[in-house]
Amino acid sequence: MSDKIETLPEFALRAFDMEKTYPAQKGLPPIRALKGVSLDIRRGSIFGLLGPNGAGKSTLINIFAGLVKKTGGRGEIWGVDIDQNPRQARAAIGVVPQEINMDPFFTPIESLEYQAGFYGVPKKERRSMEILEAMGLADKANAYVRSLSGGMKRRLLMAKALVHSPPVLVLDEPTAGVDIELRKQLWNYVRELNARGATIILTTHYLEEAQELCDTIAIINHGEVVACEAKEKLLKRMDHKTLTIQPKERLEQIPQSLSDLQAELDEAGALHIRYRAGTQSVGQLIEQVRASGISISDLQTQEPDLEDVFLSLTSGSPS
Repeated sequence: MSDKIETLPEFALRAFDMEKTYPAQKGLPPIRALKGVSLDIRRGSIFGLLGPNGAGKSTLINIFAGLVKKTGGRGEIWGVDIDQNPRQARAAIGVVPQEINMDPFFTPIESLEYQAGFYGVPKKERRSMEILEAMGLADKANAYVRSLSGGMKRRLLMAKALVHSPPVLVLDEPTAGVDIELRKQLWNYVRELNARGATIILTTHYLEEAQELCDTIAIINHGEVVACEAKEKLLKRMDHKTLTIQPKERLEQIPQSLSDLQAELDEAGALHIRYRAGTQSVGQLIEQVRASGISISDLQTQEPDLEDVFLSLTSGSPS
């Protein structure tokens, strides 16, 4: 028995100045999809990779999955260079693609067994039924894939990505098109996988999903990383809050004396005031509202969410 202790890498996935330019086609200019992207994704994290459509997220993921050839830079998966040792590097990653693409005439158990064989997993080490049970598909193990619902097919995609027990799991829009109940089930399973030691990389258009699950978030826009920080730090970038005031008597219009504030009336006659916590206090705002002749029945403040941060960082034009 060997006394050698395996040293786990500090980072599960790293990108160094990653570049990708798609060549010109049919009179259109070349498309520079990635513009020197650098990322360090720590082992054991749930990492959110966000950005608008066409920002470069899928290109980056597909480079690490071996589906797209980069035009510059370097990448590592689990400490292994993807160019120097591509087979070893990609054995450490499982990718759940956004598109549902699988053989409709296979059964789920056959799909998992075939995938395990593709990765060279010995039969005695395969966990096909265990994975299907975890995905809630055990009762469909011998049904044809074509008979599964869209949500079941998406769960089967995740199951296929887990057959070789990869330490890094990439989920590309895993809950797109599934109902809220199934989404919550998948969230719980993602947390369970992470608790077992898997590093999760999540791309999603559901910002509340990223805010719920991720501990670190990177935002890509026009092929560049515009932010990469701990979720809490990223949210603190936006120091604005909203003060909602419910008057005792319904307001029909905003008093002139409040015209210097970022104030809006909703259909119910409540007053919403956006303010910067660093320069204005709630107490000052309340006094100004009262001085305008408004009697306050109730009030509350709202913190910014990830959607606010996302929009503020991706609303600019490409450079």
